[in-house]
Amino acid sequence: MTKIAIVYHSGYGHTAKVAEHVQKGAAHAGAKVDLIAIDAEGNLPESAWATLKAADGIIFGSPTYMGMVSWQFKKFADASSKPWYTMDWKGKIAAGFTNSATLNGDKGSTIAYLALLAAQHKMLWTGTDMHPSNNKAATRDSLNNLGGYQGLLVVSPSDASVDEMIPGDLKTAEAFGANVAEIVKSVKR
Repeated sequence: MTKIAIVYHSGYGHTAKVAEHVQKGAAHAGAKVDLIAIDAEGNLPESAWATLKAADGIIFGSPTYMGMVSWQFKKFADASSKPWYTMDWKGKIAAGFTNSATLNGDKGSTIAYLALLAAQHKMLWTGTDMHPSNNKAATRDSLNNLGGYQGLLVVSPSDASVDEMIPGDLKTAEAFGANVAEIVKSVKR
């Protein structure tokens, strides 16, 4: 069975909900998916490193804070120098997602950082595999309304609770998870 790990940090619960929807999409596509939360201090459970090593694909997720990943995610990325040194993640499929309070929110720099992290680990990056919903009929509930190609982009207005997240963004997260699972399966053959 295809194994995917989603490693993410969530400051207020919104990014965690995105991770759950990415997991749902990947599982629906037939993958076994482990969610690995980076805690408030930037740490992983010790067993998570073995889960990441055993995965066929890793999806990275972080909120965008001040135009970059959260410091907790950066601490995890810095700690990944140990698997980097032994090339534990070499050849695995990688993908990423981010969430911020505004439509743009400089999310592109976060996705670029996640792709660079994957490149440093000699991973194979995949994007959303979705055209943007960019016609007059498109709404915020249309798939890939924010137009992310390199990675999944999500908006959580600063005054919105987790339960008020935009349904179209969560549907896009599920489609993204399914796409990553399909890519991992095709490479694993």
